[in-house]
Amino acid sequence: MLRTNVHLLSYVEQLYKEQTNKDIILKEYPKGCFIFNQSEKSSKVIIIKEGFVKCFFSEKNGKDFIVEFLGEGEIAGEIEAIRNIQCLCHIEALSDIQVYQFSANTFRLLMKQNSQFNQLLINELAERIINTSSRASLQQVYSIKNGLHKLITLQERQRLRISKADMAAYLGVDIRSLNRVLKTIKKTDSELLE
Repeated sequence: MLRTNVHLLSYVEQLYKEQTNKDIILKEYPKGCFIFNQSEKSSKVIIIKEGFVKCFFSEKNGKDFIVEFLGEGEIAGEIEAIRNIQCLCHIEALSDIQVYQFSANTFRLLMKQNSQFNQLLINELAERIINTSSRASLQQVYSIKNGLHKLITLQERQRLRISKADMAAYLGVDIRSLNRVLKTIKKTDSELLE
């Protein structure tokens, strides 16, 4: 649901403190800001220090599909830097965020010259494959209601505010379907209270 990576964050914080030529900068983005735009060229990679973002695809039919919510220590722009391609998706700040930001060239140099950074990156990419596969299979097996319960729990635990539109986009349904499930959850909850 909300991915974090404390090991990568800790290591990048160490690199930031030890750097001599200021290749890594600490940058702030306000809530609602698009850090990456789908199909546009980008020359940066970020690692989130504070806050959270949503990573989503905009389809040609105008619908969005949220791939993931990313939090502290998560990296974005790495696939584009590795493959030297346009941005695969949008990354939008859902809160005010602070990121460690570096150029794609600096990122590629770190991959080549820093084995510890490279290992952390490989672990991150492997974790994403596992999470994506797991999420896809769970969405096939379990109902929207199950996914919605997880989103609501995430909101409460992390004190996040996720809009209905974002919930629907994450679950891969339209707002009407989401509202129907919300209605059944409210009805079930009120029956439990009686």
